[in-house]
Amino acid sequence: MKKYEGLFILNLAGREEGVKDALDKISNEITAVGGKIETVQKMERKQFARVADKRHTSGFYANVIFDATPAVVAQLQSKFKLNEDVFRVLFTIAPEPKAAK
Repeated sequence: MKKYEGLFILNLAGREEGVKDALDKISNEITAVGGKIETVQKMERKQFARVADKRHTSGFYANVIFDATPAVVAQLQSKFKLNEDVFRVLFTIAPEPKAAK
């Protein structure tokens, strides 16, 4: 299993109180397919530098670090494309922590 980092942009226009619920659903999806959540970091709402669609000018950002296999990550990408609360998602391999000097 590898350690992955998922950057989520949540589409919760008008539902700012639903951020925690959306992050709980994301965490449940990851654990349901065999991933193991390490940390969930909720960030604030940010304006997009480039607006592709006038309906979406900003979004809530969240960073999720988890352990999973590459097959699980491919499965998660297809699941989150169908999720209405997830505007964009990007999965990368998490960098190894640097040893203290």
